Amino acid sequence: MSDDTSAAIRDTRKDWVVEHRDMYLSSGGAQGHIMDITPVGGRSFATHCLVKYVGRKSGKVFITPLCYADIGGEVVICASKGGADHHPAWYLNIREAETVDFQIATQAFRATWREPEGAERDKVWAFLTDCHPFYATYQQSTDRVIPLVMLKAIEPIPVFKAEDATGTRQF
Repeated sequence: MSDDTSAAIRDTRKDWVVEHRDMYLSSGGAQGHIMDITPVGGRSFATHCLVKYVGRKSGKVFITPLCYADIGGEVVICASKGGADHHPAWYLNIREAETVDFQIATQAFRATWREPEGAERDKVWAFLTDCHPFYATYQQSTDRVIPLVMLKAIEPIPVFKAEDATGTRQF
């Protein structure tokens, strides 16, 4: 998918993403974890987490809502950017960090991260696309291999608050 097409999709979803993140944060995670995303090709009972990370260039803190799945005790998130031809900024920022913070519903954690490879990646990709079928469509839209990131919780941390974010990036 071209960057122009990806930008058009992001523009149509921008308000929804901001509203989703704000609802998740303002409720302390009581709302926003489970969302009906059938209008964008997802499921009616789709799971979402928040990922908090530091910008590698700006040093600002960003919080991004993402679909996730849990496989083997790890949380998997997908750097799809809607099938764009380049990786999302959140993924590039996470790659520069040793740990990443994430929140699922009303619980937040510091985590290590890794990218599955080979047969493990194939297994995780199959599971993720079963949970969230639109990721398979996104992969068909681009020549890049869409990265998967596995998060392994290492310690609980306080739930995220809107004031934790000093940046406003959505994707």
